[in-house]
Amino acid sequence: MEHWPYTDLDVAAARARGHLPVPFREFVLKIHQRCNLACDYCYMYEHADQSWRQRPRTMSDEVRDAAFARLAGHVRRHRLERVRIVLHGGEPLLYGTARLAALVRAARAALPASCRVEFGMQTNGVLLDEPAVALLREHGITAGVSVDGTAADHDRHRRTPGGQGSFTAVARALRLLRKPENQQVYGGLLSTVHPATDPIATYEQLIAFDPPAIDLLLPHATWENPPWRPDGAATPHAGWLIAVFDRWYASRSPVRIRLFDDALSLVLGGAARGEQLGLSPSATVVVESDGAIEQTDALKTAYPGACATGLNVLRDDFDAALEHPGIVARQIGRDALAAECLSCPAVAVCGGGHYAHRYRPGTGFRSPSVYCADLRVFVRHVSDRVAADLAPLTAR
Repeated sequence: MEHWPYTDLDVAAARARGHLPVPFREFVLKIHQRCNLACDYCYMYEHADQSWRQRPRTMSDEVRDAAFARLAGHVRRHRLERVRIVLHGGEPLLYGTARLAALVRAARAALPASCRVEFGMQTNGVLLDEPAVALLREHGITAGVSVDGTAADHDRHRRTPGGQGSFTAVARALRLLRKPENQQVYGGLLSTVHPATDPIATYEQLIAFDPPAIDLLLPHATWENPPWRPDGAATPHAGWLIAVFDRWYASRSPVRIRLFDDALSLVLGGAARGEQLGLSPSATVVVESDGAIEQTDALKTAYPGACATGLNVLRDDFDAALEHPGIVARQIGRDALAAECLSCPAVAVCGGGHYAHRYRPGTGFRSPSVYCADLRVFVRHVSDRVAADLAPLTAR
C-alpha cells in the first residue's frame, strides 16, 4: 500500500529547493515489544500495524550495539553536541534492570565524549518499584509515566490483560518518584485526552502528582478511523483542551504542559518542541527490537508498514533514513501540507496537526488533520487569550 509521500514526494527536487536534512537528535529504542497492560486505545497493539507480532520480544545485544555504533557515526558526521535516547516498548521495564544498566553503559562507551547523552524512558509505571527507581537514579534515566487522570477514568482504559485497573500501582510509583531523592529522574506525565472525562478533574488529578511536566495527547486517529466524538459533537476535544488550558493559564501554574507551551510559543511567533502543533522539522527516529529503522511509531495507526523505511541498523546508517520520503516529509514544513492547510489562517500555529492524524486513504498524509476543526477552535482560543493580555501593553 503506497501513499503520499512515498509515491509523489521528489526528494531530489526538495533538496534542490534548499531543504537540507535535519540530523536526528532523538533515538527511540524499542527494547521490549510486549507490555504488561492491555490499554484499549494503544496505537501499537490495537491499531492497523501489527508488526510487533513478528519481531523479537527483546532487543538483542547485537542490535543494541549496532544501533549505538550507527548513532556514534551520526553524531560524528553531524558534530552533534547532545542526543537523547528514549527507552520504549511495549513496556521497557520488562527488559530487566540488569540489561538496562548494561545498555546505558554500552551507549556511553560508544558515543564520543564530546556529545552529551540524555536517557529517558516512557513507562506505564506498574513495575516502577524501589530497585527500578534506584537504577534510574544511578544511570541518570528520566522516566515519563502514563496516567489518564482520575482512578476511575484511568482504570477504564489502562488495565491488565486480566481486566484489573492499574491506577493503584501507578500512583504508588509516582509517590516514589516524588520523593526528594528521586525527583531528578521524574520526567513527567503522559495523558491521553478523552472528551467523555471531566477535564478539570483530570487536570487536578495530574497536578496532584506534582509532575515537572505534562504531555496531553490527542488520541491517535485518522480519517479512516476517526476519533470518538460524543453525540456527534463537532469539536469535543477542543472544548476539553480549552477547559484545562484556561485553568492552567489563569493559575500561572509552574507545571509545563507541552501542548500549551507550544501553542503559546507559536502564537507569539516562536517554535514548537512537540509533534502536535507547528512546523518544526522532526528529528526523531525509531529503532525496533529487530534493528529496523522506522519513522515515529504513531504512524502504526494508519496502515501496516506506514512506519517502515526498509533500513536496519545491522546494515544501514541513520543518514540513509534522512533521504527516505517519509522522513523528508516530516522535515520540509509547509511543502508537506495539503492545499486546505496552506490557505488556513491557523496554519502557522496548527502546522497541519500531528502528522499521523493526517492520514486519509487515497491522499495519504497530505490531508488536514482529522482533528482540524478541534485545532482551529483551540488555536483561536489561545490566540484570543494572549491578545487580550497583550492589549493593555500595546495600547501604551
